[in-house]
Amino acid sequence: MSSDKKVLLIVLDSAGIGFLPDADKYGDVGSNTLGNCSRAVGGLNLPNLGKMGLGLLTDIAGVPPVDHPEACYGKMAERSPGKDTTTGHWEMSGIILDRPFPVYPDGFPPEIIEPFKEQIGRDILGNKAASGTAIIDELGPLHIQTAKPIVYTSADSVFQIAAHEEVIPLEELYRMCGIARELLTGKHAVGRVIARPFVGTPGNFNRTANRHDFSLKPPARTVLNLLKDNNMEVAAVGKINDIFAGEGVTESVHTVGNMDGVDKTLELARRQFKGLIFTNLVDFDQQYGHRNDFRGYAAALEEFDQRLPEIIAAMQPQDVLMITADHGCDPTTASTDHSREYVPLLVYGKQLRRGINLGTRSSFSDIGATIAGLFGLIFPVGECFLEEILI
Repeated sequence: MSSDKKVLLIVLDSAGIGFLPDADKYGDVGSNTLGNCSRAVGGLNLPNLGKMGLGLLTDIAGVPPVDHPEACYGKMAERSPGKDTTTGHWEMSGIILDRPFPVYPDGFPPEIIEPFKEQIGRDILGNKAASGTAIIDELGPLHIQTAKPIVYTSADSVFQIAAHEEVIPLEELYRMCGIARELLTGKHAVGRVIARPFVGTPGNFNRTANRHDFSLKPPARTVLNLLKDNNMEVAAVGKINDIFAGEGVTESVHTVGNMDGVDKTLELARRQFKGLIFTNLVDFDQQYGHRNDFRGYAAALEEFDQRLPEIIAAMQPQDVLMITADHGCDPTTASTDHSREYVPLLVYGKQLRRGINLGTRSSFSDIGATIAGLFGLIFPVGECFLEEILI
């Protein structure tokens, strides 16, 4: 295939399709983000994803299996340990971790917190594992009174700092996150430090779109680096640039919500563009999965499905669309954390075969290997499935 093409890689953040064989180690047996969500709302209306073959991957109420799917379809298991955003995205780009990022279910130790407080020049609130929205409701009023930032974590490898934008300006919040990032190295090298700004009044707080992730730099080259080094463009839409700490990215595009992410992806797809458009649609996870809002999750899935024909219409004949996820976040379980799940793999192109069953891939890294292959390149990690989908 010609190298004069675009690959659109769209990550439906947390759209898992069933727990992995080792889910018992993570407390996630029974999780199935899309399947359980569909049953909780009495069925999903996803005609376009259904035509692509989504209903062939797991039992999704309202999305029956189709005989002649328009895309190639399969599911992927995560080989790296963990179930967080960074691990998932790094693996699909070609980095397979041999140990999980550190987590802090009991909060961060004094060897991290004390120098952090000293360097930011103020005390903190929190320092515990909590739901982001719950801890803001709990400690937001005291934060407004004291101007102490709220520090918290989750089941994921994250150091999160929440602050009201009128109490601690964004620039100062980001400075604090930078300090934390510099402290969190070695055995404390968490995957991400996250700025969590919010606005509003007690009882009516809302997180804003000014979130910013301070990620570790990838420990090895990714397919993004390979494309960039071969004069391809790599456009990072949403939080992709943050996840990769800018490595291998030629253009970073900020987004405000899923539909803005789709809009920005469409703008890039309609441009003269040779390379990768790597999009993360975070609302599924951030707004609904972590809040156990299965109705909101279902509505967001249906909203994306309605935009899918626009995305396909914007593609040139040689372009390729891949739709996947980075982990699960089942909104029907008691947990508000990510879940260790298989993720969907849907691959569509006007010059590709249709209805090919790609099976169960042993690693997310097969995506990166195949993207490299689409541009006539070879990436050493992952199993390229290009020969299976070429006409």
